[in-house]
Amino acid sequence: MDKIHIKNLEVFAHHGVFPEENVLGQKFLVSATLYTSTREAGKSDDLSCSIHYGEISRQIDSFLKEHTFQLLETAAEKLAEQLLLETKHLEKIKIEIKKPWAPVGLPLETVSVEIERGWHTAYIALGSNMGDKKAYLDMGVEGLRKTQGCRVETVSDYLVTEPYGVTDQDEFLNGVMKIRTLLLPRELLARLHEIEQEAKRERILRWGPRTLDLDILLYDDLILDDEDLHIPHVEMHKRDFVLKPLCQIAPYARHPVYNRTARELLDALEG
Repeated sequence: MDKIHIKNLEVFAHHGVFPEENVLGQKFLVSATLYTSTREAGKSDDLSCSIHYGEISRQIDSFLKEHTFQLLETAAEKLAEQLLLETKHLEKIKIEIKKPWAPVGLPLETVSVEIERGWHTAYIALGSNMGDKKAYLDMGVEGLRKTQGCRVETVSDYLVTEPYGVTDQDEFLNGVMKIRTLLLPRELLARLHEIEQEAKRERILRWGPRTLDLDILLYDDLILDDEDLHIPHVEMHKRDFVLKPLCQIAPYARHPVYNRTARELLDALEG
């Protein structure tokens, strides 16, 4: 991605652990790297196709003046989130907040916190085989749509499928949605579990009946193998009820372990 740099923007604000810092205030220096594509703006000479660094600078200034945080870490985190949520064309941002002459009782020039945050693409599988199945799947979609830092981009059709693993149960309704999210994988997993709980999901039997099942299939090209979280989903290449709706919305989504597209995985499974 291309980059737009803002370096050492001076902001007088009220952040710090000590009460006098919150009352008297002090100068902070803020630098930001905005990751975007400048191609269209460069060809058209149209500012609306890019990011207005003057507006971003004013937003940084206003945000830091209107809020008070004890930690630079919190100021940077909240500022990055707001800019990503509100700025068109902004894919990722790196922010550094410097605090000159921090009150540590020792001679130093500055301390700073630097973070990098951005949008991620994830594919989420939905399943239900109890009660009003469509209503439960809709609840899953709407739950993520209402989640701060999540944007639902595409939802597949819902497909009626035979149960997997434990076959002595009702048919399932399955689907897949594509989202854009600021949440990290574990944060996203925790949010999915919250939505399942709102649907009164009970984890009694593996592959057993459930009101709502939400699984992370893919998250960018991440490969994660922790005890309680595996990305890509370890069973997705074996499940046509996952691959069929995934192919409907993203046939070229690539499995980062097998290096095959969703369409190639489904063809291999059906072949």
